[in-house]
Amino acid sequence: MKYFISFLLSVFIITLLHAQNVHILTSGTKTSLRGLSAVDDNIVWVSGSGGKVGKSTDGGAKWSWFTVPGFEKKEFRSIEAFDSSTAVIMAIDSPAVILKTTDGGITWKPVYRNDTKGMFLDAMDFTNETDGVVIGDPVNGRFFLAQTSDAGNSWKELNEKYLPAADSGEACFASSGSNVLRLKSGRILFVSGGLSSHFYNNAQRMILPILQGTESTGANSVASKNHSTFMVVGGDFNVKDAATKNCFITYDAGRTWSAPDTAPHGYRSCVIFVQGDTWITCGLNGVDISTDSGKNFKQISKEGFHTCRKAKAGSMVFFAGGNGKVGILF
Repeated sequence: MKYFISFLLSVFIITLLHAQNVHILTSGTKTSLRGLSAVDDNIVWVSGSGGKVGKSTDGGAKWSWFTVPGFEKKEFRSIEAFDSSTAVIMAIDSPAVILKTTDGGITWKPVYRNDTKGMFLDAMDFTNETDGVVIGDPVNGRFFLAQTSDAGNSWKELNEKYLPAADSGEACFASSGSNVLRLKSGRILFVSGGLSSHFYNNAQRMILPILQGTESTGANSVASKNHSTFMVVGGDFNVKDAATKNCFITYDAGRTWSAPDTAPHGYRSCVIFVQGDTWITCGLNGVDISTDSGKNFKQISKEGFHTCRKAKAGSMVFFAGGNGKVGILF
């Protein structure tokens, strides 16, 4: 029996990776969703504007929506969920705040607050259930980074002398909660955009060939296949259909970059590695998939989304975007 179940699971995964459609699970809630975390194929959390957080425990069939009291005007642009009860959300600015729930979203406890002038948090990433990082736009000419080692209960800001310096007009995009990665080794990777765009591997800064030069251009998202293979997507969010210099992949930890033979079909705000040779990316004008290690992308949906995630303990791929829209690769 166990071999039969294993066979069925393999067939399901193969079918998933060759899926050509994105099914809408829910839409119409008044919020723009940019935070998304899938614990497994059933437990999915989203976060967005208007202080909204959503949760499903049945793979997206039914949703519970919360407005975090006292934060009704906040934009929660990044979320990390650990189970159906526990999640951490990040509010971007004025002030920058991180909150945590342990009762399924009913109550939220502030675990970090920063009132520094110009503070703007962009994204958050966890390596596991304890270790995480949050990144913010430059303050006093240097990118902001803080880390947690206790599942988000407390956060420690990195000393300014260890923070990478930013060029004038260079910042991060809070478009999908996915422009920073904390690897298992402890290394922190992130990408920037604006007048200049770079790939940062800890404190080492590397030039990206991605579209850049204006405030709306640059890298929006970075994803990892292993310790040296990373993909970056972006472009110009003011020109959603432009596919010029919007995607690059490195096999040597950022020293050299190559573009796909067939690029994603427009500006892309998020990219994820699924498994094997499969990558998925999404943006304002649709979703693209590559099943040949990023060499060629095929548009599989014209539904626009801000962010996408693969289930951490599962095989399903979820999407989130404007107007409370959540989708699934089907």
